[in-house]
Amino acid sequence: MTDFNIRAAELCEAGKTMYAMGMVPATSGNFSARLNDGSIAITISGRHKGQLTPSDIMRIDVQGKPIDPQRPSAETALHTQIYARYPEIGAVLHPHPMNATLVSRRWKEFIDLRDYELLKAFPGITTHATNVNVPIFDNDQDIPRLAVQVDAYLEENSPVFGYIIRSHGLYTWGNTIADAMRHIEAFDYLFGCELQLKGK
Repeated sequence: MTDFNIRAAELCEAGKTMYAMGMVPATSGNFSARLNDGSIAITISGRHKGQLTPSDIMRIDVQGKPIDPQRPSAETALHTQIYARYPEIGAVLHPHPMNATLVSRRWKEFIDLRDYELLKAFPGITTHATNVNVPIFDNDQDIPRLAVQVDAYLEENSPVFGYIIRSHGLYTWGNTIADAMRHIEAFDYLFGCELQLKGK
């Protein structure tokens, strides 16, 4: 199998898993993975993420321009921004989990996750005695403008393992698709804890 076929199959499986978890209702969400040649495999716009097949994945270049004839996700610039900033990152996943959406309605600029054992799910964290800030950005239909805002935040803050778009969804990333999936599960659990503590 080619590198593209392997990554496409992994993205399809991730979509099915997230759909089963209720994180990508309807046609929401978008996923991508960096390929060995530097191009990016990304979901085609408007596809149901619980029913993805490899034909629902296409290739773009690092600027987000289509290599294949289909139309990529409308939020492509948010993926390419992460790949440009973090050369080691191999996957970017964007589901719409309910807990992240609710958090964005209750917290203003960020949510501080502090003293949880599960913070060890994120790279470089070896103790519960720490905290992770997850920024919350206002939704914006101008995706390139939002990508610039995200990049400016990442430039000034480190480490960052993901962010929320208000009333929209979660973006997270990892060296592999499996790593990014682990981050999604950890974030969802931790957001759920905070919502229970604060009261939905």
